[in-house]
Formats: sequence, structure tokens, C-alpha cells
Amino acid sequence: MVILKSAYKFRAYPSKDQKEILNRQMYLSKEIYNLLLNYSKSYYKETKKTLTEYRMNVWLTKLKKKRSEFNELHFQVLQNVSKRISDAYKSFFRRYKEKKQGKKQGKKVKVGFPRYRTFVSSLTFPQSNGFKVERKRISLSKVGRINFVNHREIEGKTKTCTIKTTKSGEWYITLSVEKEDTIPFVNKGEQAGIDLGISNYRTLSDKLVLQNKHIPKKTRNKLRQLQKTISRRKKGSHKRKKAILNFARKYEHISRIKEDHLHRLSDNLVHSYSFIAYEELNIANMVKNHNLARSIGEESWGNLINYLQYKAESAGCAVVCVNPRNLTQECSDCGNIKKGEEALTLKNRTYHCFVCGLTMDRDLNASKVIKRRGLEKFNSWTSERSRILPSRKEGNSTTPGQGGSYASGDIVRPRLQEADVIERGTILGVSR
Repeated sequence: MVILKSAYKFRAYPSKDQKEILNRQMYLSKEIYNLLLNYSKSYYKETKKTLTEYRMNVWLTKLKKKRSEFNELHFQVLQNVSKRISDAYKSFFRRYKEKKQGKKQGKKVKVGFPRYRTFVSSLTFPQSNGFKVERKRISLSKVGRINFVNHREIEGKTKTCTIKTTKSGEWYITLSVEKEDTIPFVNKGEQAGIDLGISNYRTLSDKLVLQNKHIPKKTRNKLRQLQKTISRRKKGSHKRKKAILNFARKYEHISRIKEDHLHRLSDNLVHSYSFIAYEELNIANMVKNHNLARSIGEESWGNLINYLQYKAESAGCAVVCVNPRNLTQECSDCGNIKKGEEALTLKNRTYHCFVCGLTMDRDLNASKVIKRRGLEKFNSWTSERSRILPSRKEGNSTTPGQGGSYASGDIVRPRLQEADVIERGTILGVSR
């Protein structure tokens, strides 16, 4: 048995009074966030040290005595604000280190120091004593009992609750839970490589072509028309707010359609294949090409990769990213790389190798190269880990891996061979 972390998202319907309370608490959270950020800056100037999350919470306790309006917030919500600032600083320092490393490799990384907030759209209750989940209602401390659509059973122990509002005025509740579960070791699917393209996604095992949900031209024109309507309205007027609301509703509707398609696509992939390799793309630099920026954005490559990573954990699938260098120029049969005048351009859609005579679609050829590189990377990873594993006893069954979604690395759930769990949270692949 392992601990599996997951999240449930439900549509919520707070009353008019509850919306006012929530909006008021979000406004106070924004004020506290800015005050804490300002205090952390002044603290660093005086002591040359970063303000810790513990000191932030101590300062918040003193602040509540001076300003009574902050007592309207639950104390755990207040502490979560300090955690958000602490996480923002950690991300800042991580990007700062990446920038130093990037200079050596010729890469540009934006550091992005934490900024003041103009609004806060969510409240988080980190522990269950600030909320209570019922069948069709959830009780939030200092807010009340809020109705929500409980469309599926919540399995496991509820750990945190987050209530959030969107730009269109919709409300959602997200519950994170932990439960003990037995994860399948590996599914019996085939191995595949995915070449991410603008027109389609290609996998190599059975030459399957997976199409994406493209935004129709009529819908795109409708969005453009709604944007023009916003620009024509006077700032601060009631009609401008109404136009912004109409645009937000239309945009969120389109986003949900694409998100639903990507969820179905990624779920089908991780359950159909036991190994998936994909190319590691620098999407931020690719969208700088203004001729392809809109098409690249509509493909949602980043979302598809994220879905594949965290869903592979519970589907018995291994997900590996590979270096995209010379993918389209390399022959999947003999490994020859086209250079100079022989190199393919974006207009060339067929790959022909002058060494071995291979001729096939360039995307299909690239997907096969991705699969080969992914397997080489995975096998080297498992062979390296196998040297530090203890010997397996005869007749011992395979041990399920860790639960939860820890897809921060480039190899997710490496279970093509058997695995031993040295400790919870550490998975090392090994061959018999």
C-alpha cells in the first residue's frame, strides 16, 4: 500500500451574501500579501537576511492586534498568505540560480522578483479544522455553508480546501486528498514516441495520428469582436464591465473544450502505452516567431506534457523527455544526420535518407528517433540505479511505487522493469 495524492474540483454556488464575504476576504488577503512583501523587503535591507515563513506568521499575529479587520480571515488562511510569499521567494532564488547557469550555456532566464498583487482570486484552508465537507455542502470557517455540485465520491482523507473565483464570476472548490492505494506496476501497452507538431501529434507504435482541437475561424472572429467591444467602452463604465464579462465567459468556454480534449487524449495515451517519449521543447522561445506564435499557443503542448507526466504515475507508464537537437534531420533507421544543403526545412514534409534509402513522413521519422533516444536514456538510467539497489529475494513480488504526482523530473514512473522502494518517495528502477 502506498499514499496517493489527488485533487477533486467541484463547481460551487455561494449565495449573494457569501460572495460578498469571500470577495471581502480576498481583498484583505491581497492587502496582507502586499504588507508582508513590503515588510520582507525592509527586513532584508536592515538585516541582509530573507524573512522566514515563521517570522511572517509572528508578524501577522502582531498585525491582527493593530488592525482588527484582519480578524475576519481564518488564521490558517492568513498563514497560507505567508506561505505564498515564501514560495514566491524560493522560486525567485531558483530562477536566479538558473540564470547563472544559463549564462554559461548561453541561455536567457528571467528572474522575476516577487511583485505586489492587484487582486487575489483564491483562499486556501490548509487543514481540515477550517472546513467541513458534507454531501452537497461545504462549511468554511467565517464564511458559512456553501452549496457545490458533488458529481463524484471523494475517496481518501481531505487535507486542504481552496475556493477560487474566475474572471467570468464562476466559483470552484478544490479539495486535495490523500489515500492508501495499490498502484499497478506497469501496464502491458506498447512503447511510443510523440512528435509534437502544429497540425497533429504523431505516435510511432501503430502510426497513429492524433489531432488537436483547433479553434474555428468563426469562434476566433467572435473573440476578436468581443475584444473590440471592450476597447470601445469607457474605462470604469458598467458597459465595459459587462463586455469584459462576456469575453471572459466565451474564452473560458473555449478553454474548457480544449482542456477536456487534452485530458481525454493524455488519459488514453498513458493507459495505452507502457512507455512514452517526447521532445523537450523550449516553448517560450518558439512563440517569439510571430508567424507561428498563435498556432503554437493553440496546440497547448505544455499542458499535454504536464497531463502525461502526472497521469503516468497511476497508469503504470514511464514518461521520458529527450533532447530535440537534430530530431528532424536524423534517420530513424541508420542514424545519419542531414547537414548543410541536405538539411530539411519546414517546407519539406518527407524524409529521404541518402545513406540507407529510407523514405517516410518526416514527423513519423522524428517520432521514431524520439522513441529510440527515450529508450536509450531510460535504459542508462535504470542500469545506473541498479548498481546501488539491494539484491532481490527469490519469489518476492514487485513492490508498488510511490503515490502522488511528483513529475518534476524528466523521467516519470520508470517501471518498465521491476522496482524497489528504498524509502517512501524514492523510486529506483532495476532489472533482474
